[in-house]
Amino acid sequence: MLDVSVISPEAVLFEGSVDSLVAPAFDGQMGILTGHAPMMTLLGNGELRLGAAGGRRFHVEGGFLQVVDDKVRVVTERATAV
Repeated sequence: MLDVSVISPEAVLFEGSVDSLVAPAFDGQMGILTGHAPMMTLLGNGELRLGAAGGRRFHVEGGFLQVVDDKVRVVTERATAV
């Protein structure tokens, strides 16, 4: 499982465990699964999907995503629940 935090300037929008994550990176969609290599990328605008079975969804605008040891931190300039 991945430990995920989704943070915007206004609030912590999500903290919990999910089996997968799909994020709108600045250069296209990217998927994250357990055991992913450490990385950091800029986010673009689009839908952030948490969980394979259509779990939580957010529309994010900019920011960054960091993966280290099955911990994913999404820090976005603006996010709204979908």
